[in-house]
Amino acid sequence: MLDEGIGPRIAHELIERFEFPGNVSVLDRASMGMQLLSEFKSYDVILVVDAVDHTGHPSGTVVRFMPEDLARYDTFHGAHDTRFVDVLDAAELLGYRPEGYCLGVQIENMQPVEFTIGLTPAVEAAVPLLLYSVLSFLTKLDIVVIDKKTNEPWDGITID
Repeated sequence: MLDEGIGPRIAHELIERFEFPGNVSVLDRASMGMQLLSEFKSYDVILVVDAVDHTGHPSGTVVRFMPEDLARYDTFHGAHDTRFVDVLDAAELLGYRPEGYCLGVQIENMQPVEFTIGLTPAVEAAVPLLLYSVLSFLTKLDIVVIDKKTNEPWDGITID
């Protein structure tokens, strides 16, 4: 649904354009509901890439933040209300706590009047920087990502 689709778009681009070692998974999970809790115990680090709003930045701005930067919900209203930090808190209660990180892009419109597939121009323009940010994050973890076009490790510089 318009800019809400940035997470799936980035997952698709990563899967289509890059190869990852066996200890890295690229998943499109649509929402951050508690149903993901069982998956959290399989990972040491989780990077969530999603649409964000109310950052104070112009549409298309890529932002990095910690799960704790998102307010926890005092009252649960449904699966779509669950925040990443809420799932991390629940995981910790069960005895495991992966490190959590977030990358997002300030949206322009997540509630189109009509069903719309695709991103607004500002968010579409942010796709290369968001991909670069994800790959840079992985590189900082010493994860080697292979560019399928060149069959070489990603050079840490270009996204075309």
